Amino acid sequence: MFNMFMIMITSTLVLTIILFITRIHKFSFIKNINNKVLSWFISIIPVIIIFLFFNYVNALVIILHYLIILGIIHLFYLLYKKIVKKELSYNILGYIAIIVTTIYLGLGAYLDYHVFETKYQIYTEKELGQDNFRIIQISDSHVGTAFDGNGFYKHMENISHIKSDIVVITGDFVDDDTNFNDMKKSCEALSLLKPKYGIYFIYGNHDKGYFDYRNFKDQDLRKELNKYNIHILEDDIININDNIILIGRKDKSDKARKSIQELIKDIDSNKYIIDLNHQPNDFENEMNNVDLVLSGHSHGGQLFPLGYFGLLTGSNDEFYGLHQRGTTNFIVNSGISDWAIDFKTGTKSEYVVIDVKKK
Repeated sequence: MFNMFMIMITSTLVLTIILFITRIHKFSFIKNINNKVLSWFISIIPVIIIFLFFNYVNALVIILHYLIILGIIHLFYLLYKKIVKKELSYNILGYIAIIVTTIYLGLGAYLDYHVFETKYQIYTEKELGQDNFRIIQISDSHVGTAFDGNGFYKHMENISHIKSDIVVITGDFVDDDTNFNDMKKSCEALSLLKPKYGIYFIYGNHDKGYFDYRNFKDQDLRKELNKYNIHILEDDIININDNIILIGRKDKSDKARKSIQELIKDIDSNKYIIDLNHQPNDFENEMNNVDLVLSGHSHGGQLFPLGYFGLLTGSNDEFYGLHQRGTTNFIVNSGISDWAIDFKTGTKSEYVVIDVKKK
């Protein structure tokens, strides 16, 4: 089954590249070259250049976007031709597609590498023990993708001026390609943040590593986090103060994880309960059982319209932003970084500041 899947994926990618080459060959200055072998060789050069400057995933993202945008432009052209009764050369349509693709993905690269601050205000009828309870949420740093350990350190320096009650790291802090020194520097960077009640960490599906080629183990990550007094929560319950409870759940990929019902069974329902759950796909069970759920994982959809496919397939209950279901507020963080793809066309990179206030 897996081999069949890989054959289908590989075939699709090869066909996509071939289609791209044929579209490039349609430009008249290439197509009209007398030597056919030379004209097709020149058509292949853009593919070679894209793959030289970008890894294969991002190269394919660029090629696919060009083909999709070119297709959309052709549809508009057909409408234009019906109304205006005027022909346009393929050259013009192709150049427009190149310009639009460059601008679109250029903006996507900016939204990926520039980190925004997103603020939310949430109101509750419950007592908090203080007028305002502030949470900073950092998610999906995947250290080593959009930035290395030093880059993450600079982001934490920028965030460190914000006063908060707790800081939460909601998974995928590191990745399979993160190296030991970047992991160490990133753990040190978290110590720049000085929240009143501490920093809390939950595992995402990438933190423990899918493959065995990373030059550090899970115990090394734990050791560095513990060194800076960062609390690792794995189906653990913390009393933040007399009124606020924090639950940090194991990732959905962990078969030993407890249900939310098991975790809250001995908790006073009058307490304000915050639930950290990396993957946003347990809404039905969390709804009305906790007050606030903080997630990441989906990267805000990353590329438009992939987030909506995640909803249609049931991979995620939501893929970005603040949502209320019943008495529960859900916040899905788009992540401070990316994973594999260096563009965010459906969202932006962010850290989140949440102010919970008594209504």
